[in-house]
Amino acid sequence: MALIQCGFFAQTLGLSMSMNVVIPERSYGIGVEAGGAQTGDKFPVLYLLHGLSDDHSIWLRRTSVERYAAEYGIAVVMPAVHRSFYTNMKSGHDYWTFVSEELPHVAQSLFPISGKREDSFAAGLSMGGYGAMKLGLRAPEKFAAVASLSGAMDILAFDHEGSPLADKEYKWIFGSKEEAAGSDDDLFALAERAAAGGVSLPRLYQCCGTEDFLYDQNIRFRDHVRSLGIALDYEEGPGDHSWGYWDAHIQRVLAWLPLRGGKV
Repeated sequence: MALIQCGFFAQTLGLSMSMNVVIPERSYGIGVEAGGAQTGDKFPVLYLLHGLSDDHSIWLRRTSVERYAAEYGIAVVMPAVHRSFYTNMKSGHDYWTFVSEELPHVAQSLFPISGKREDSFAAGLSMGGYGAMKLGLRAPEKFAAVASLSGAMDILAFDHEGSPLADKEYKWIFGSKEEAAGSDDDLFALAERAAAGGVSLPRLYQCCGTEDFLYDQNIRFRDHVRSLGIALDYEEGPGDHSWGYWDAHIQRVLAWLPLRGGKV
């Protein structure tokens, strides 16, 4: 695998941004092993999202995701989005537009990764789990599968369930609770609209540790989605909001992804 540490200008944000990318290497006939599943000359890609207090470097620093991805011949794109909740902020920048539209375009223009739905996946932890599930529910035509690990699934519960956001920061991102409820940032409402509209959703995966402070949110979201008739692969077991849990479960996510080439 090659590691690319990339800085670029995001037009939707008006900011210089960063992403780390790990990508399989191919054989050029000089003794290097060929690198994994490909579609023509393009690799499948996992957009891997960070949590609230993290950045684009964290998955590589705290897990062995590069080594795990090498087994599947899949590229992994890890962007920085600050404390945005992957949202077009009420008082800030358009991070939803950035991650759902500009980021894939930039990544595909710079690296040999596929832009086809069947080769595109998203996953993330905590705030990033929320972001990945939002990509699946709001941009289902772009992703074949999305996965949430210990996701912050209920943005309306942040005032009483170990909220990671101060009140003023919540308002900068989502506005008031009344504005957030039923909006395109409310995963519960997005699931309802997808079910009512007969939308063809990507495969959905959700996991959470039973000792995680976000466990109750995850149970509510699981039950809500299943009550709507939406298929959801769900796993739980011992674990808290920690990197040991996420290192183990990103391996499960990679094994679960519907990669057309299978494992290398």
